[in-house]
Amino acid sequence: MQSTHTVFLVRPTRFTFNTETAHSNHFQGFIAGLDDGAIQARAFAEFDGVVARLRERGVQVLVFEDTPEPHTPDAVFPNNWGTFHPDGRVLLYPMCAPNRRAERRPDILAQLGRQFRIREVVDLSAHEQEERFLEGTGSIIFDHVHRIAYAGLSARTDKALFEAVCARLGYQPVSFHALDELEQEIYHTNVMMCVGAEFAVVCLESIRDEAERAAVVASLTSTGHELIAISLEQVRRFAGNMLTLRTAFGTGLLVMSQRAYDALTPVQRHRLSHYAELLPMSIPTIETIGGGSARCMLAEVFLPRHEPAEA
Repeated sequence: MQSTHTVFLVRPTRFTFNTETAHSNHFQGFIAGLDDGAIQARAFAEFDGVVARLRERGVQVLVFEDTPEPHTPDAVFPNNWGTFHPDGRVLLYPMCAPNRRAERRPDILAQLGRQFRIREVVDLSAHEQEERFLEGTGSIIFDHVHRIAYAGLSARTDKALFEAVCARLGYQPVSFHALDELEQEIYHTNVMMCVGAEFAVVCLESIRDEAERAAVVASLTSTGHELIAISLEQVRRFAGNMLTLRTAFGTGLLVMSQRAYDALTPVQRHRLSHYAELLPMSIPTIETIGGGSARCMLAEVFLPRHEPAEA
């Protein structure tokens, strides 16, 4: 099953520009004329709008509140610190920025454990002491149907850790290097790639090495995916940062930001609409200051639910 109908989000309590991540995340920026209070108010409004739109479409959305202390300016992007698998395993990932590591919260795991069966927690965070990082589904794009995983290698995505996680989960790893217009590493795979059950959005021009590009194309096409190529300019507008979800009614959604939707061409939108309803979200403050977009806000929950107690 490629998509889930359950996600959790973290409502940001102290959303600010994160200076510790800016050196590797070239998507972060500032908004002139806004003080911290105005930024926080906008972030709350955008976040609440995302939650409301997902629930209206029949997605089960669990919301956890960020904590004022310790200050975690990127708490709104929980997909980076954990993955939650259908066999009951939870993987916790090593994070590059020290102020992001407190986002891994035992209380969130405990609350999830009341609804879902968690049989094992695999904590990989000790690799932070070795300066080796792998940031969840920011780093890894899972093709759950074919058990293949894709990763653009960077300071935040260690190749050996990626391959070790794939071996643990039983996925075939496909890694590559992705660069932006200035020949800088694209910090997370999920800003240049999205894999659905039957389609893949990918910025092929960011993969400069011909052999690596050919390997990615071969892997995706051999598994029956329609390739929808996006440009580096579209990546800059978060057109690669999408996620497929299922509604409670069994229909498919493709969640993205309004900025990403506007960056797509009419032809690209038409092709994607064959596979899912396109669901754009207006999150300009979160995108600009946080340097992440709609997909980054969504932590997928594939965990099995507890069986109801017998009467």
